[in-house]
Amino acid sequence: MPENALYTAVSGLNAATRRLDASANNIANAGTVGRVGAQAGDADQAFQAQTVQQTSTTGGGTRAAIVPRNPATQTVFAPDSPLANGQGLVEAPNVDLGEELVNQISAEAAFKANAAVIRSVDEQQDDLLDILS
Repeated sequence: MPENALYTAVSGLNAATRRLDASANNIANAGTVGRVGAQAGDADQAFQAQTVQQTSTTGGGTRAAIVPRNPATQTVFAPDSPLANGQGLVEAPNVDLGEELVNQISAEAAFKANAAVIRSVDEQQDDLLDILS
């Protein structure tokens, strides 16, 4: 039983870490614009915003994978950008800083909750060993 709780909590810690990583990456690259119509791998391609897809696993726990956000970019008006087309448009990452802040707060809360589960399991095992000895 404690092994299941630990497995679930550790998988939750990993998922929260992935969510925080993706959000931090989005924020760090929020201003990275690109040329409209740039192909994947082009030097002038806009940063592709990311999100985390989280699924439950058999026997408890969760699995988290970083995937491209849909849509990953949006067309914005930035006529002063050297990458702007004739209409003054560039591709920009689909990043909402407010949403990213909420994602980070949520990841922090999930991390704390899963760490608390690990501490509780540890304390229960210590108490059990004290009783048995």
